[in-house]
Amino acid sequence: MAPPPPSLLLVVLFLLSSTALLSESRLSLDYYSKTCPSFNKIMQEAITDKQINNPTTAAGTLRLLFHDCLPNGCDGSILISSTPFNKAERDADINLSLPGDPFDLIVRAKTALELSCPNTVSCSDILTVATRDLVTMLGGPYYKVFLGRKDSRSSQASSIEGKLPKPTMSMSQIINLFAASGFNVQEMVALSGAHTIGFSHCKEFSSNLGNDTHYSPRFAQALKQACSGYPKNPTLSVFNDIMSPNKFDNLYYQNLPKGLGLLESDHGLYNDPRTKPFVELYAKDQNKFFRDFARAMQKLSVCRIKTGRRGEIRRRCDAVN
Repeated sequence: MAPPPPSLLLVVLFLLSSTALLSESRLSLDYYSKTCPSFNKIMQEAITDKQINNPTTAAGTLRLLFHDCLPNGCDGSILISSTPFNKAERDADINLSLPGDPFDLIVRAKTALELSCPNTVSCSDILTVATRDLVTMLGGPYYKVFLGRKDSRSSQASSIEGKLPKPTMSMSQIINLFAASGFNVQEMVALSGAHTIGFSHCKEFSSNLGNDTHYSPRFAQALKQACSGYPKNPTLSVFNDIMSPNKFDNLYYQNLPKGLGLLESDHGLYNDPRTKPFVELYAKDQNKFFRDFARAMQKLSVCRIKTGRRGEIRRRCDAVN
């Protein structure tokens, strides 16, 4: 029998490699069921232990996920430390206020997973699952997380300029920023509900207290007192949702019409006609907020991810291999 022509061999090789890449690139809910059967148990233990001992971990981890996913996709690039030769994303000005507890949680979970399943679970998957589980622990919605992301091989502070919302941005700027990542206005308002937990540093809003009429007068006075020492102590902060700061609920939206929003962007959500209807909707219907938040988080968690050979499984989450 004559050997197959070289052209046919090339086609077969191409099809085989394409099939391999496709299987590598496919996310699934049970991605680690065979390669790391203890994945869920290890994650749950690390998350529960950290949250019990450091109750602000949940809000910090949710914020960390936003700062990873929104600029360049959910690829764990926010976790990489700077080197003498490279200023990484986590050292960009807008990320300097990210708290240390979420980073510590990721390190702890990764260390435990490496002992059980070496070189198997990506840091970006760890961050995504940790965020979902912590939101649920605080009373928020449970949503399915697809797994199989790979980690970025690079992280540059310069790459995130203008890609994360700032409290001083106009509502048009914030809407356009989210639109650049494929999120519509309603999804943006739903994701803003993350402010139902966590806190903001006084420097992010104290300059508005004297001239922003959207604050309740009593609330503005209380904020002035709480932040009176912030020039000497820049770590001073206030809860984003003063009514139920450690519970994931819809009170954040109920606060806004009462002048109890903390940031300029919070007031913007209620006062802009494009976003106000959704604020009012979520203030009245927590179930609707939870459903829309869960869908938006699922969408965010697969935003511009890296799969297959476009990324790697980092051995350490703070450094490329």
